[in-house]
Formats: sequence, C-alpha cells, structure tokens
Amino acid sequence: MPAHDPKKAPTVETLIEAPVKLATAAVSDTNKLLRQSGAMVTGQGLVSGVFAATLGLLCLLGVLGVLAFHFPQYLTTPELRHVYSVDTLRQVLMASLMIAGSVSLVNVLLGRFRSLNLAALALVALALALGGARVPVADFPDHTPYIGLDWFILDLLGSTTIFLLIEKLFPLYKGQPIFRTEWQTDLVHFAFNHFVVGLVLLTVNFFIHRLFGWLVSGGVQGWVQGLPFLPAVLLCILAADMVQYWAHRGYHEIPLLWRFHSVHHSVKSMDWLAGSRQHILELIVTRVGVLGIIYVMGFSKDVMDVYIIVVGFQAVFNHANVHLPWGPLKYVIVTPDFHHWHHSSEEVAIDRNYAAHYAFLDWIFGTAIKGQQGFPARYGVVGDYMPEGFVNQQLFPFRGSTEPRDGA
Repeated sequence: MPAHDPKKAPTVETLIEAPVKLATAAVSDTNKLLRQSGAMVTGQGLVSGVFAATLGLLCLLGVLGVLAFHFPQYLTTPELRHVYSVDTLRQVLMASLMIAGSVSLVNVLLGRFRSLNLAALALVALALALGGARVPVADFPDHTPYIGLDWFILDLLGSTTIFLLIEKLFPLYKGQPIFRTEWQTDLVHFAFNHFVVGLVLLTVNFFIHRLFGWLVSGGVQGWVQGLPFLPAVLLCILAADMVQYWAHRGYHEIPLLWRFHSVHHSVKSMDWLAGSRQHILELIVTRVGVLGIIYVMGFSKDVMDVYIIVVGFQAVFNHANVHLPWGPLKYVIVTPDFHHWHHSSEEVAIDRNYAAHYAFLDWIFGTAIKGQQGFPARYGVVGDYMPEGFVNQQLFPFRGSTEPRDGA
C-alpha cells in the first residue's frame, strides 16, 4: 500500500473553491450564451441544456413556479389566478422539475455543455430548496399591486410556440435563425412592455376620460350598440385603424415624432419578436388615441374583446418571418408581406404602408407601395444610427441626435 501523502489531501479551501469555480464558470458560460446569436448547434447537449435551463427557470419563476406559490398576490394576475387549478399546477411543477433535473444531470455526466447544464441543475435545486411543489398557498388579499409574471410567461410561451411554428412552416427567409441578431434587445422590450401593462392601462384610462369624454354622444353609442355583432367588430377595427393610420403617418412625417417611432423601425431582422421593439411613450400615446375612439363610439365589451384578440395577433403576425399566398386578400387586410415593406429601408418603401389592419386604407390615401414585387432586401433605419440595447433606445429620442428621419 502506498504511503499517505499529506500534500495531496484535500483542504477546506480546496473543497470550498471547487463548487465556487463551477458556479462561476456556469454563470460565465450562460452569460456568454445569452449574448450569442445565430443557429444553435445540435447533437452536443446545447439544445437540451437550453431546454432544461428554461424549464428550470419556469419552475422557479413561471406561472407554475415556486415563487408564484409563495407570493401569488404579487406575482400573479387577478383575472388569471381565479381559473387556476392549484392541484394541477403542483403536478405540472413536479413533472417539470423531474424533467429539467434529469436532462441537465445526464448532460453533466456526459460532459455536454456542462456549465449550462449545471446552471439548470442549480435552478432545479433552488426550486426544490424553496419547497418545490409542496409550498402551501394560504389565503391572501385580492387587490394588492402585482406585476403579472404569470401573464408574461404565458404570453411569451404561447407566442413563441404559435409563431415559431408558423415561421418554420411558412418562412419568408428560410435561413433566418430563431436567435437572430439583437434578439436579446427585443426580448427585453417584450418583457418591459408586459410588466408595465398595468401602468400603461392606468395612464391610458386617465387620459381617455379627460380627453375624449366631451365627445361622447348617446345617439352615436346607441346606433353602434344596435349593430349586429360582426359588423360591429369590423367597424371597431376600422375606427381603430383610422386613428392608427393617421397617428402612424404623423410619426413618420413629423421629425419630432419620428425620433420616438424610429426605435420601432431600427430592428434589422423581422420575426414575431420584432414588433415588441417600441418606445414606451409611443405605446402609451397610440393606445390613448385608439382606445379613445373606441370609447367615444361605445362598442360593447364583447366587441372590444374580439378587437383586442385581433390587434394582439396582427401586431405579432405582421412582423413575423412568414410568407403565405394571400391573393386578392392582400389588398384588403394587412399581411406580413405588406408590413415587411413598411419596415424596409429601401427608398421605394420610405413612408409607405401605414395601416395596421386594413390595407385598403393605404390604397385610398395614396400611401400603398404599388407594383412592388418580391420582398425587402434590408430593414432598419437609413444610416443605421439607432444605438443597441433597450435602455439606450428608450433614451434615444431625448439625446438631441441630428440623424435623418428617413428609414421607415
């Protein structure tokens, strides 16, 4: 038997340093991965590692996450929490923890993207340490301030699943990767717009009643509410799009307003996430105008609900990397093909195709692109002057840049 060598015995410092180094490497490698773009490498544990880490994060923060069980009054949306089945959520949470833990553990043992999968394991371990699926849900007040983390997660997962599937089945640009350039910035825009939706709605409601209350006419509202359901929906969309068209045109033709709208046009790759890039002040002002006309005309709640679904779908779909054979319908409604040209930085597309729902508005007002064949070769603002990053883009309109307005 060989003699014991005290120099090779592990010390307390060594035992502490090892997990610290692993944790540091996991954080560093995950951070590098989040900064990357392009096609994902398959067969090396990256895709499964990203899946495990995402699932682990959802187990910690998502609609079925441990923290949502701990603090439902602050993290969940009141309208949604009343339809949840806690027992079902517990079962889904436990299954998700098992799947994320198993996938990440296998990848670690096989040495495949070990740092990323260690991060996934750490998320699973943290979720379990905080109680996992056994966290009790006590009674809580229903009227507390909340951030609606569950709505954000559900919307992100739903949009990702639906629109990525459509983009893969009917792609406009087949070679465009899911994680295209600047996807990180647009994901932050997506998250911010969702987390401040409560503040936006409060602001919009405050201005609507004070700016448009004097325009309310019982006669007009009575006529609108007497319409059959489908004509009322079509009229609601038309009224909203008329406001949207002229507001949108103003954002392009008035230099001061263009400074805010150029944030939206600075995206250089079009997909389902691209429409999320928007300045918060433009978002508020546009919603005040659109919801203002709907409020004045007095559409019913059922009609409003349908309109919200339509505008939510088109706002994402029209920016998506999608091409379908629309036929004559392309002259009636706004399609991805139509709206992609609006985002092109080519000269023929500048200040054209403003409508959000009804393409015929641009044909009526003379702003439709005529006879254009094919699809845009480039997007963004002319001169590519928009800074990168969410914060810089929100600050851009106030920094006194003298860059050109063109680049719609």
